[in-house]
Amino acid sequence: MTGSRPRPCLIMITDIVIVRHPVTACVPVNHKVTLSVRAEGSGILNYQWFTDNEEVCGGTQEDLIIKAQKTQLYVCRVNDSFCNCVFSEWVKVKVLDIDKSGLPVQWQGEPHIAVNPKPQTVQQGAKLTLRCIAFGNPAPHYQWYRNGQPLQDKTSDTLQIDRATAEHRGSYLCSVSNVLKERWTEPVDVDIVQKDQLPCAAPTATDKVALLIGNLNYSNHPGLMAPIMDVHQLANLLRQLDFRVVSLLDLTREEMLAAIDKFIQLLDRGVYGLFYYAGHGYERSGRNYLVAVDAPQPYRPENCVCVQRVMLSMQKRQTALSVILLDTCRKWYNQHCIPSVIMPLGPSGNTVYGYATCEDAEAYEVQDGGKSTGIFTKYLNKHILQSEKVTHVLEKVSEDLGRDPLVTGKQAMEIKHTLKEPRSLADPIRTTGHTRELHLRDACWRRANDLPGKKRLMFLCGVEVEVSFSALFSNVLVAFATVKTSGPRTQDCSITLSSIPVNINFYLRAIRHPVKFYCHPYISP
Repeated sequence: MTGSRPRPCLIMITDIVIVRHPVTACVPVNHKVTLSVRAEGSGILNYQWFTDNEEVCGGTQEDLIIKAQKTQLYVCRVNDSFCNCVFSEWVKVKVLDIDKSGLPVQWQGEPHIAVNPKPQTVQQGAKLTLRCIAFGNPAPHYQWYRNGQPLQDKTSDTLQIDRATAEHRGSYLCSVSNVLKERWTEPVDVDIVQKDQLPCAAPTATDKVALLIGNLNYSNHPGLMAPIMDVHQLANLLRQLDFRVVSLLDLTREEMLAAIDKFIQLLDRGVYGLFYYAGHGYERSGRNYLVAVDAPQPYRPENCVCVQRVMLSMQKRQTALSVILLDTCRKWYNQHCIPSVIMPLGPSGNTVYGYATCEDAEAYEVQDGGKSTGIFTKYLNKHILQSEKVTHVLEKVSEDLGRDPLVTGKQAMEIKHTLKEPRSLADPIRTTGHTRELHLRDACWRRANDLPGKKRLMFLCGVEVEVSFSALFSNVLVAFATVKTSGPRTQDCSITLSSIPVNINFYLRAIRHPVKFYCHPYISP
């Protein structure tokens, strides 16, 4: 019996099969994300990624690497030379432009909670809303719990109950997980109360912005010593209270007006605005004037800046709190001049003036432990971090100043206000309903506060120098130079900054104020 040997059977894959689809991700803005697809088929497979029905330029590989800037949908088409074609599942790359300060530098995609739920006291019948927002790649899954029990169908980043009742009272937390890890929020308490039990809401700010100006080196008037230290210390304290702080030294009148205009643009409804000035000043016809460093001798109102105009501009922006603090003299000057016309606004309230001294009196600076300080600002810095009503803080400053024997009978602080709510400089910031304005301020703030990056300079003699920069004030840039490599024939090195860098994106660049530079050499052994 004869026959032929059986031949091995070859199985041909005629269809394309996607064996791994890309996954949805939730990441901070500008984070690098890799979307991956894996497919099997006959011959060579070709890939093309799409977003919003448009081809992604250069997206022709299995892996698509993107720098996520906005939330978008993505899909990948896989085809072969036999005209077979298949699409992956659509995936969303959700981009959140929120605080990412706690995100690990080497983040691998495990859930990272960026926004935790907050305790709530809700009136019965009102809406209850709790939010938990987390980054994750893959995008995290949410599960809400009340009193340790999972809540059915509560699996999104926002838990919402349209009409809260007594049964919704309890302790809430949220589990956030993906294939890499599981995270838990801290438990928060939710209390459901009757209408007459609801406590008054604590005051909050939608943002806090402060402009600090210190004038000390005058062209035609005696110089001062205290403003440089007073502005620096007050700026650091206000940052602890979550203020965005612009601190400036030695401004001409044109520069003062431009800086104030930029400051006013950063204010908006619900914002706390604070303006501080240390330098020469005077009072005329009930109005206060700040003397610019280029003011002539004698000066007139048109050479100075009117404080009441600053307050009027702040009120026009519908701020929740407007504070002006003046460490300057109020001696009467040029009383024969006709005061400029300032039309007051209606009684909007929540304005506070803190004067270092009373009418027709001087404000003093003193030597305190080897440094000069305005005596008003000395006590202001002592109390400003307290979470009390702002007028109560200023009253404590006034009491301390009144007990100081150096100025007894010479200087007495004055406080004027129209405060109608118990607002404090330490009030928390709550941006709900104001996110658009906040994002605009954030963008403006980032552009205004960019510092030059580190630079490495190599010289022909073999010496390598690293130059870095720091902002001591918003218009004072400190350059640090460090010798990294001295070279084989170099015995001694000295570093001198001989020219000012160009294209510094700094706060006052937009108002054409020259940035002051200081060079600090550090020589490495």
